[in-house]
Order: sequence, then C-alpha cells, then structure tokens
Amino acid sequence: MAKKKLNIALVSLHSCPLGQPGGRDTGGMNVYICELARSLGNSGYQVDIYTRAHDPRDDVWEFLAPNVRLIHIQAGPVEDMGKLAQYEHLESFVCGLEAFRKAEGIKYDLIHSHYWLSARAGLALSKLWEVPHLVMFHTLGKVKNRLMQAQVDPQLRLDAEQNIVHETDLIIAATQNEKNDLISLYQAEPDKIRVIPCGVNTRLFSITDRAEAEAELGLSAAPKALFVGRLEKLKGLDNLLKAVSLIEADMELLVVGGDEYSQGERNRLEKVAEELAISDKVKFYGSVKQDVLAKYYNAAKVCIIPSYYESFGMVILEAMACGTPVISGRVGVAPDIIRPGINGCLIPGNQPEQLAVCLKEWLYQKIANHKAIRKIAEEYTWQSVSAQIESVYYGILDPETAGVA
Repeated sequence: MAKKKLNIALVSLHSCPLGQPGGRDTGGMNVYICELARSLGNSGYQVDIYTRAHDPRDDVWEFLAPNVRLIHIQAGPVEDMGKLAQYEHLESFVCGLEAFRKAEGIKYDLIHSHYWLSARAGLALSKLWEVPHLVMFHTLGKVKNRLMQAQVDPQLRLDAEQNIVHETDLIIAATQNEKNDLISLYQAEPDKIRVIPCGVNTRLFSITDRAEAEAELGLSAAPKALFVGRLEKLKGLDNLLKAVSLIEADMELLVVGGDEYSQGERNRLEKVAEELAISDKVKFYGSVKQDVLAKYYNAAKVCIIPSYYESFGMVILEAMACGTPVISGRVGVAPDIIRPGINGCLIPGNQPEQLAVCLKEWLYQKIANHKAIRKIAEEYTWQSVSAQIESVYYGILDPETAGVA
C-alpha cells in the first residue's frame, strides 16, 4: 500500500529561498531548499517553506511550485538585516509562524530546518507540535573558526549549534567529512547523522556551445577561468588572484558573485588585482540569475574553487553539469567527485602555486571531454536527493504517523 503523503514544514529563517545566490546571506542553501521543495512537491507532498518577511513588496505567501508554498512571517522590521540581528527576533518568528499555522488549520508531520538560526526556531516548534525535527546546518561555525584560525563566528552561534546537535532528532550532513566534523567538534551521536549529498538541476545546467555563450555574455575569446560564490575571505580569492598573477599567457578570470553588502570586499579585491598588475585579466560581474550563470559555466574552460571551506560545494556540480572541469582543494564534495585528469584537478590546499599549475593545465593543455564530465554530475540529480530525503523522513516518523494511506 502507498505511504501517507506528508505535510512538511521547511524553515529558512534568515535567508529567503528566492534570494539570488552569491549575496551576503544567499548561496547554495537557497538553491538546495527550493530544489528539494519542488522535488518533494512533484512527488505529492505538501511543503511549506517559512522565512522571515524582509521585503514589504512580498506577499504573505505564494506558490513556488505544485504543492509548495513560500510563507513570509513578520518578525521584527520588514527589512533586510544581517543574520545575527535576526537572532533577536527568533521568538517573534516562532509566534508568528504558529499563528499562521493555526489560522490555516495545518498539521505538519515533521520540521526540516536549515542553518542554526532556523534550527533554534525548529526546536521550539517541534516541542510545541510534538513532531520530529531534522536539521541541515549547511556550514558549521567551529569548522570555519578552525580553518581561519580566528573567531570568524561568535560564541553565540557555537553554543547554539552545540545545543541543536544534542536536542534535534536527526541531522542531515552533505558529506562524510561534515559528519566527521559533527562528531569530533560537537560530540554528535553518529547514529543521529545521515549523509545525503546535495544535487544539481541538470535541465538548467547543461552543455551549450562555448562561442555562443561568450557571444551572449559579451565576453572575449580569451581562455577563461570562472569563480562563483560570495565575496568573503573564506572563499580564498586572494590566493586565486595571486595564482592568476603567476600566469603570463593570455587569460581572464571571471568572478561571479557578490552584492551591495560585499562592495567593500570587491573594492579590496580589485585593489589587490591592481597591485598584482592583473586588473586587465580579472572581471567582476556580481551575482546573476541561475539561467545566466549556466552561460558563464559554458563560457569558461575551467571553474575554480579556491575556498578554505565548503560544506558541500554545489558550484562543483553545476560546473560539471555544463561539462566544465573543476579545480579545487580538498573541500566539500570535491574529493568524492573530482577525478584528476578527467574532470578537473584536486589539490592538497589552495596555495597560489598549486592553483596556477592546474590553471595552466586546463586553460592551455588539456582538452575537456564535456560529455564525460557531465555524466559524473548526472549521478547527483535532485530526484535522487529527494528520494533519499523522503526515506529519512519516513524513517524518523513512527509507524502510526508514517503509516499507509
């Protein structure tokens, strides 16, 4: 007999899932939530995504896809604000969400929170509704602080994550490395963690002609390397710029990402490029829509991930789905998916000399087999991810709740 179709509450308090990736608080998590919700909705589940109201122009709720709603809950001023500022409005968010649920007469089977702020709200709602709570952290404060050898994230976050790890019913980690970090740094119980990778939209990200992509974007014919992500020190852009300065041949580095909140960091990076005498080789484009991003992947000969830390690295999958090889350190999913010489280059760290060697190889020497590279990415479809998540959902629910229809 068929399993009961669940009512699922996804919580993304601090970042609206429709936010354009590459901004201050937007990235792979936004893509993950939207794609997972759509896939679950297509399978017949009722999915409500809750986020904090941040723009007065937004409706209280809207349909994102069949069976999927995005709901804006007013908690504090209806304006954009930083993550930590939203912590003060957690209680208001929980109360507003519960008021909306009561008014709609909805009964949820489980809560799936994303990021530590959302998980704080999710824990409170889980106790109130007496339903299971799952969390996906997407990034971990202790890992970031360890890698940067500085207090990048405040103690407030570290303490909250520690509490969430022990109080939540189940944690979804994107990689085995993330699971190991949860165990070693947060003393998480191994049996409470399920490793499920992120996915890629293989319809949106697909192989197209490079010359056509260059022409549509107004780019030159010079060999191009591509960086996609937020403009922050954790992403290792300083080392990437130094690597470009070690390459004398004709090339361009396309930097896609950043918004008005990262203008200061962009100005600093532009100054670094100027000091390295590579301003003519480095082009900044800000954040772009996903369909446009696919064109950048196709225009580039190689995509490069110089990060100190990635919890997963969805950019890797997006690039490979477009047939573009990837250069990366041993971060996120890179060690699991990069096959040196076939679909990119895997380096021990992110030092400029290491990055430069791989850049020269894939810009001027190697000829990429685009179809073979895409085939590897096709193992990570959102349908596959969604099926694994569904299995976890049913596994955490007791037989009566998750029983047959």
